Amino acid sequence: MNIEKFQDSMYKLIVETSTKLPKDVRRAIKAAKERESAGTRSAMSLATITNNIKMADDNVSPICQDTGLPTFKIKTPVGANQLVMKEAIKNAIAQATKDGKLRPNSVDSLTGENSGDNLGGGTPVIKFEQWEKDYIDARLILKGGGCENKNIQYSLPCELDGLGRAGRDLDGIRKCIMHSVYQAQGQGCSAGFIGVGIGGDRSSGYDLAKEQLFRSVEDVNPNEDLRKLEEYVMDHANELGIGTMGFGGETTLLGCKVGVMNRIPASFFVSVAYNCWAFRRLGVAVNPETGEINEWMYQEGENIDFGAATEAEKETAAATETTSEVITLQAPITEEQIRSLKVGDVVQINGRMYTGRDAIHHHLMEHDAPVDLNGQVIYHCGPVMLKDGEGNWHVKAAGPTTSIREEPYQGDIMKKFGIRAVIGKGGMGPKTLAALKEHGGVYLNAIGGAAQYYADCIKAVEGVDLMEFGIPEAMWHLKVEGFTAVVTMDSHGNSLHADVDKSSLEKLAKFKERVF
Repeated sequence: MNIEKFQDSMYKLIVETSTKLPKDVRRAIKAAKERESAGTRSAMSLATITNNIKMADDNVSPICQDTGLPTFKIKTPVGANQLVMKEAIKNAIAQATKDGKLRPNSVDSLTGENSGDNLGGGTPVIKFEQWEKDYIDARLILKGGGCENKNIQYSLPCELDGLGRAGRDLDGIRKCIMHSVYQAQGQGCSAGFIGVGIGGDRSSGYDLAKEQLFRSVEDVNPNEDLRKLEEYVMDHANELGIGTMGFGGETTLLGCKVGVMNRIPASFFVSVAYNCWAFRRLGVAVNPETGEINEWMYQEGENIDFGAATEAEKETAAATETTSEVITLQAPITEEQIRSLKVGDVVQINGRMYTGRDAIHHHLMEHDAPVDLNGQVIYHCGPVMLKDGEGNWHVKAAGPTTSIREEPYQGDIMKKFGIRAVIGKGGMGPKTLAALKEHGGVYLNAIGGAAQYYADCIKAVEGVDLMEFGIPEAMWHLKVEGFTAVVTMDSHGNSLHADVDKSSLEKLAKFKERVF
């Protein structure tokens, strides 16, 4: 094999996967957009999502700033040197990270040190399998942490909220899958896709679940029982009303694929791999002698160009704009301004905001802030950053991360430093809600995965602190204009996330009775 050509082919696969959604995923998102009622928060979210997809296409930049843990699934002819191929893939990963196509995401679990190049113990994940065909089948999925954290595994029999007992049969499996959609809410960047693995042990069950995500969204399961199960879930999961970003709405799930394997008598696992709308999964057929790409996979059918809006889509966008009064906030923000906001308000922020994720929040619990945060905005974001030849930083992708991880810290930090607004996705819990009411703060939900849309709102990088935590976890000082988000938790004790959770649990109970 020409290993240099193979490395170049893997680099192309990485860049294309990070920056361009496959055709089947685009069609699913287009269908969701057409289903959504005009003028709703979900319609606004889907308009932002499709705009973001187009921007990523044009900029050849990451669709979402969280490029996840790269997972390769590779089939090789007998005799292929997998050791050499693995080294070439690692070199391609490091180059793509250096070029800003991947965010440096490989962190030492004991020291917290970021390797800076996405290489380290266990990263990237590369799974080889031999087959008797005469070409290399290389597939890659980039699954971000927000949706990875909503994976769930059930051990049957079990008791499920809203659904009662799930037994060791097809109907119990059905209940587990429906519950998995409910429990994700908006934290996994809904509307999403799920892969389900039935059987195996705890590790092989999750492997089987993730393997289902490599299937085409539109394929038909050859197993008749599983085909009916997939169709049932797709027919009914959207009745939960969780909607895009958990704002409520018509579409919660965009795809469901189920696989099965044998198990031992004592164990019966149902494993669910949840994937966000930014379903970054592609594949290539590679010539084993030249190392060059012969064919791209997932290319069947119509390709949706979200830059070419139809008249109906333009009318929907116009209706959304006219029904949503936008409130402008200039940072720093006063308590009086915050107290005037209520759940459902759409705001646009101008001025300065600071990024802060897990490491920053942990640090601020025990240390002073490196800047004055009184009246300021914290953005739960780990951006993709590139430094130019003159030493200046530029934002390549900057969507929100899942906020619930900061629940143990957020309320205390807001009160300690006088922070007035927090931006993230998926909402936060009762401790933060209580602090917002006491202190006079607000939680703003940005559109998860819309990394290009929000990067465009960032006009300058004005500084950075705590770089020892690595690029995703550092505190970046950002100058923003027209940064749009929705108030989903206000200073009066109201939470859209709690309301949607309650209503969707009530709807989930409708599916308690046996179907299979």
